[in-house]
Amino acid sequence: MRKLALATAMLLAGAGGASAAQMTLTSPDIKPGARIADEQIANGFGCSGGNVSPALSWSGSPKGTKSFALTNYDPDAPTGSGWWHWVVFNIPAATTSIPKNAGDVKAKLMPEGVIQSRTDFGTDGWGGPCPPPDGKPHRYIFTVFAVDVDKLPDAKDDNASAALVGFDLHFHTLDKATLTATYSR
Repeated sequence: MRKLALATAMLLAGAGGASAAQMTLTSPDIKPGARIADEQIANGFGCSGGNVSPALSWSGSPKGTKSFALTNYDPDAPTGSGWWHWVVFNIPAATTSIPKNAGDVKAKLMPEGVIQSRTDFGTDGWGGPCPPPDGKPHRYIFTVFAVDVDKLPDAKDDNASAALVGFDLHFHTLDKATLTATYSR
């Protein structure tokens, strides 16, 4: 009887979890697992792409979400620690998408109050993929984070490192969704 009660409880818990909303991240410019287009590729470091950030949309954020953050990370970069291509935070909770080229800080396409901080290129805003010319494909992981605070407490401006933003997100993420694409040259 006890085993049956435990099995029933586990089944009900699993069924409840399966029906819960789950965050999703999509892009009309980047398809999951596909090669990133030249439009998004860096224009520098030996690459001659458009360096245009992709449009992104997300849904399914949990109750209590007060802001969002976005990152793009290459775990395959030959650095020992990967490469941060985009770090964005304090996106208002009412926002569910950003347009193409919002990563160009001069274009001012992000909602007011959003901070695009330093990437591993040493600049703020979008820095497109540009792996070494060895033909090895790199993964580019776009992540949207649902955050439980309006503003990250320690990352205060565009000088915040990806590590500092990640520290804040570690303690304030309610849920997240990813979209991974590849690029090689």
